Amino acid sequence: MNNKSETFSRAIFLDRDGTIIKEIPGQDDEDTFGYLTKIEQVQIIEGSAQAIAIAKRLGFKVIVITNQSAISRGMLTDEELYLIHKEMLRKLEQEDPDAVIDDIYYSPYHIDGVIEKYRKESHSRKPEIGMIMEAKEKYNIDLKSSYMIGDSFTDMKCGQNAGTRNILVLTGYGKIAKQKCLDVSIKIDFIANNLLEAVKFIEKNEVNNS
Repeated sequence: MNNKSETFSRAIFLDRDGTIIKEIPGQDDEDTFGYLTKIEQVQIIEGSAQAIAIAKRLGFKVIVITNQSAISRGMLTDEELYLIHKEMLRKLEQEDPDAVIDDIYYSPYHIDGVIEKYRKESHSRKPEIGMIMEAKEKYNIDLKSSYMIGDSFTDMKCGQNAGTRNILVLTGYGKIAKQKCLDVSIKIDFIANNLLEAVKFIEKNEVNNS
């Protein structure tokens, strides 16, 4: 009989647009946002690199989970998305060499898509928890001691569905999302002005609980 205790990881799950990088302007509504489809559109939100570096020093896996329906809509290919993410990682590392993202998951699906193989509902698309569960299995993550950080109602609902702690950032569509979450009692553990403030809140909790 093996009595060796299992070792679990903890993760900070991050939304991408409006959390790490700047949202592309749409119609001031998280359901009608613009689409980031070009490398030149990648702009890091101030403090994001420092925040990720702090999260890594605290021992968390840093995992991006992002809905990318632009692929199903024919506005972006998987290969182009890879290059966009490569540019995001390059810019983060340029700002802080310790700003390391462990993994990126994306959901290319949407029921209104024009690319047939992606035109469907998917358990991977937030607020469903497919991307989180895939990461959980790969990295043996304890979701109860992990965090979801994002700027949208969808992010907070995803975190609630997965059983993580939830931090809403007011960058991107955070102010709109805050009211939507309150209206339907979606759990938010902390509201931060940006990703750096969110991670500093986690850091403070780590110190208090040590």
